[in-house]
Amino acid sequence: MIYIAAAILVLLIISAFFSGSETALTAASKPLMHQLEKGGNSRAGLFNRLQIKQERMIGTILLGNNLVNILASALATSMMMSIFGEAGVVIATIAMTLLVLIFAEILPKTYAILHTNRAALAVTPIINVLMIGLFPFVKSINFFVRMLLRLFGVDPHATDALHTAHDELRGAIDLHTTNVSGDERTSSVMLRSVLDLMHVQVGEIMTHRKDLHTINADETVQDTLTEVLDSAYTRLPLWRDDPDNVVGIVHAKALLREVRTHGGELDGLDISTIASKPWFIPEQTLLLDQLQAFRDRHEHFALVVDEYGTLQGIVTLEDILEEIVGDIADETDIHVPGVTTNPDGTIIARGDVTIRDLNRQFSWELSDEEAATIAGLVLHEARRIPEPGQTFMFFGFRFEILRRHHHQIKAIRITPPPKPSPPEQDK
Repeated sequence: MIYIAAAILVLLIISAFFSGSETALTAASKPLMHQLEKGGNSRAGLFNRLQIKQERMIGTILLGNNLVNILASALATSMMMSIFGEAGVVIATIAMTLLVLIFAEILPKTYAILHTNRAALAVTPIINVLMIGLFPFVKSINFFVRMLLRLFGVDPHATDALHTAHDELRGAIDLHTTNVSGDERTSSVMLRSVLDLMHVQVGEIMTHRKDLHTINADETVQDTLTEVLDSAYTRLPLWRDDPDNVVGIVHAKALLREVRTHGGELDGLDISTIASKPWFIPEQTLLLDQLQAFRDRHEHFALVVDEYGTLQGIVTLEDILEEIVGDIADETDIHVPGVTTNPDGTIIARGDVTIRDLNRQFSWELSDEEAATIAGLVLHEARRIPEPGQTFMFFGFRFEILRRHHHQIKAIRITPPPKPSPPEQDK
């Protein structure tokens, strides 16, 4: 009887090992293990190889766990029946249920959750040996399971259509963002913005044509030189006959270099020969594709056109970088405040402020699928051109039209929905 009790104790310890190993190996951080393997950690490398054979690994753990649990229960039943007779079955069932639940399930799994990565590295070599030793049995069981799945019309090799590496990475970033503050939160927001590059189109971040500073190719060289020097930009579109007919891009540095070549004489200097060839892109181009195109062509400036070939605006490399890191200002930038926060919690925004900027600044979730700017969102939802003083309620937000110039909304007061109060803790 003492030997049987000792055997049950050993089997419970082995069961606890299998239970903790299952939790540790399935919950351990795969990115961390990948980084540790790159740093030369052999156990992390072995862990990563086991993850490739996850079906076989789980099968080995479950086979060992169930084997020792059933054996321990059988020994306990035999021992209790020899002492208490038929009532020993009930006693053994209750006793083993409590012992297995507490010492072989909850306790090891709780420890594995609290020390996931450390526990995973510790058990990996042992599980690897067991996988090799139990391979024939596990292989047979897995084959039988796959046959049963096919019998019920389930493809054992199908993957979860809802799960992608991109969605998993975005979820990890969002989860991390809610639990940190300060510089770490800023880094998380930047990482999320990088993922957004493959979903945002250049038409959503471009500088609209009405805000462009362009040059008429028919102007005198003196007037053109004055405009270039007075401008805060180094690259300016050059048009002829019609503002939509852009024939080139004038670079301030190239113009000044040409003026120096002519010894300061402007006579005979042809602006159109200095201008570089314009690069037109469709407004549906994704930011990630455009960023790669900028790198491949070694250019920083592109003209955006719609499906009819009409000029809509411009997009620069700086515009795309600002989508990642936020506003980049230099000594030549003309700062025009677009968003003002009032003490009462309301926000006054220019109509051309983008919804993406507002969402990023205030952690809102306003939809930017139908409109890129806040004014466009109001026009889309209102289905009309509102008058100053009118108010609208969309998505829980209150929008009050403050100013309008012709048909363009110039300023809007936004009242966000009240933040939910934190739940009261039980006393």
